[in-house]
Parts: sequence; C-alpha cells; structure tokens
Amino acid sequence: MVVDAKDSLLGALTSHYGELLRHLTRKLGNAASAKDAVQDTYLRLQHVPSDTQVHSARAYVFRVANNVAIDHLRSETSRARYFSSAEPADQVLDAPLPDKIIDYRQRLTILEQTIAELPEKCREVFLMHKFDGRGHADIARELNISRSMVEKHVMKALAHCRDRMSDLLD
Repeated sequence: MVVDAKDSLLGALTSHYGELLRHLTRKLGNAASAKDAVQDTYLRLQHVPSDTQVHSARAYVFRVANNVAIDHLRSETSRARYFSSAEPADQVLDAPLPDKIIDYRQRLTILEQTIAELPEKCREVFLMHKFDGRGHADIARELNISRSMVEKHVMKALAHCRDRMSDLLD
C-alpha cells in the first residue's frame, strides 16, 4: 500500500515513539542523545515533500532516525578529535555571572543599611546571634540582660529585616 508522506510519517513517528526512543538509546548509548535524535528526526520529517510516496511509514521513520543517529555519532567523533579529555569542550564556570555579583552586592548593601537602622542594643544582639552564631543564653550572660530580652531583640531585628527586604527575596 502506498501512503501520502508527511502526515503518515509524523503519525508513524508518534505511534512508534517509545520503540524509536529505545532503539536510538541503544544505538547512541544514552537517553538524552536519543531524545535529541528523535527531535532531529521530527524536524527532518517536517521537510519531506507532501507528494513523496513511501511504502512503509515506520521503516522510513526508522531509516531517517538511523541517519540522524549516524550523523550524531560522527559529530561526537569529530568533536573528540578537537577536544582532549584534559580540556572539556563546554567547561562550567564556578564563578557567578557578573550580573549576579552586582545583584548580591546590592542586596548586601541594603542588608547592612537595614541592620544599621536597628537600635544599638538590638543590633548588637542580632549580630552576636546571627553572624557570630552565639546562643541566647550566652548573649544574655555577656550583655547582662534576660534571655527573654535577647529573644525579643532577635525577633524585632528579624521582623525589621523581613519588612525592609521583602521585595528582594526570591
């Protein structure tokens, strides 16, 4: 039976998607590459002229997918020639992007201003607790205030920071 190409080929791709994906995963060695190859197969099938006559849509789709897989493997081989394992082709940078650095610095400046707005004793308690990592009882002993007062200062400082910086939180 002879079938009209474009619609039947895309239909065959859809109906045999799972089978095609498994086939390409075996051929390419990983699922991510196989999914890319299926996508490339779809794109190639989009360019098949409507008047193309095929006898088996499934066989045609698998042939196109195999050709895509071969192209992918050739590309990987070529890439391996130019990039040694000591120098990866796409190296991830550990440093944040410049716009992120600027954003973090601006947030830090606002946090410093927000903390500076706190009353002196409240600011001191807050910094000792949050930045020095000291416990409430330790702070209370050192500053000669009650533990309850330490908790109130910390809560007041946190509420102030939250209110002033709420629009900056992601």
